Amino acid sequence: MSLTTCTVHVNSKQEKSILVSGELAKALRLSKSKSLQLQVGSKTVTLPARYIKKSGLHLYLPQSVITSVKLPRIGPCLAASGSGKDIRLGPVIGILTNVASSASGPFGTRTPFIRSLMQPGERKSFHIAFSPKDVNWQQGTVNGYMLQPQGGWVRKTVPLPDVVYNRLPSRKAEKLISMEDFKQRFVKRNIPLFNWAFFDKWDVYRLLEDDPAFKYVPESVLGPSAEQLKDLLTRHKFIYLKPTAGSLGIGIYRITYSTDRGYFVRYRRNGKNVLLRFNKFEGLVKMLGINRGKLTSYVTQQGIRLIEIDGCPIDFRFHLTKNGSNQWVVAAIGAKKAGKGSVTTHLRNGGQLMTAEQALRQVYGSRSDAVLSRMKETSIELAEAIEKNYNHRLGELGFDLGIDQNEKTWMFEANAKPGRSIFKHPGLKAQDKASLNYIYEHCVFLSRFRARRDG
Repeated sequence: MSLTTCTVHVNSKQEKSILVSGELAKALRLSKSKSLQLQVGSKTVTLPARYIKKSGLHLYLPQSVITSVKLPRIGPCLAASGSGKDIRLGPVIGILTNVASSASGPFGTRTPFIRSLMQPGERKSFHIAFSPKDVNWQQGTVNGYMLQPQGGWVRKTVPLPDVVYNRLPSRKAEKLISMEDFKQRFVKRNIPLFNWAFFDKWDVYRLLEDDPAFKYVPESVLGPSAEQLKDLLTRHKFIYLKPTAGSLGIGIYRITYSTDRGYFVRYRRNGKNVLLRFNKFEGLVKMLGINRGKLTSYVTQQGIRLIEIDGCPIDFRFHLTKNGSNQWVVAAIGAKKAGKGSVTTHLRNGGQLMTAEQALRQVYGSRSDAVLSRMKETSIELAEAIEKNYNHRLGELGFDLGIDQNEKTWMFEANAKPGRSIFKHPGLKAQDKASLNYIYEHCVFLSRFRARRDG
């Protein structure tokens, strides 16, 4: 395949031919055939072709053709040719999300995030953000929002995209059978869709339980009985109870057992940290509602004694993406220091955000670089293991990793649609931009806009 960039113009003359500049024909290794197949997203048309003596990489299309293939805009974009008798323009990159028009933009409070996804490659590709109801399968089109050069939004109808990046924000909506069918329709049309759905906590446990990477996962039990809870507390002295579909640290209990002082439960209620003590296990069981089935949708997880700063445990958010070569890369790492008395290190619960380098230097001094390098290798190993055992495409993962007092790395959480709160740290601005560029490059890769050497 030959690949280059070109500038698309409207051919104002009353003719039905595609006009191709000599330089563009050479760059795409066109065979100078009398007709060319033009493709934009899912739309294809075959037209007479004329080759003109004009410097630069230029393509002139009749207005009728621009309308029929629903070209998102004129101007610069990538151009590819596989056979020498075709030109693909694009790629059309679809961002699947919720449309919630408000004063702040077409995606409500998520508008700045969607804007940031569209900025890498905005002069080389066509980005369209849309909701499930914006797709017309019969016509093969999407009626979504594009970013204008001056920064505003415009609603346009474009072809079905070359690739779809799933950023639907609702766990509940994604579990609907209709949503599963909707996403499968892209796959059946050979349109790659990545980040299929949110993970539940137990999904990750199942994906890894027969893999060598399982050694990084703390012992866990789904829907624990009272007996299982007591056994875990006896052996590990402290555990976490986490809702399987939870996020942001909501609904988590930390339970500690002391042979002479009983059971301590920490959790968050109405924005405040709560600490309860029970002399007897039966009191703990009653409070948690185990015998009333209250923990059927919870996972209990072995507690790990993490490294600490100022007496507060720290863990690390690793943000991984796939790049333009289809490889996993660590795009960013944030260190989260727990707030005093907090169950988790989540920022909304009083946690403090640091760079990984800052945190590890305080703990390990001159050895911090070696420790960080080892954690990066572990995160890549985990990403590759999850991808290998998962039935759908992944392009982005977030891991919550921790280091215990013996320097072993543990994985507590894996997120298929990681949040971006760590990028609020001023020291992670460059990584924020890099992560968005990686996502763009991966979209181009999946769109099959690749030079001949990449196959």
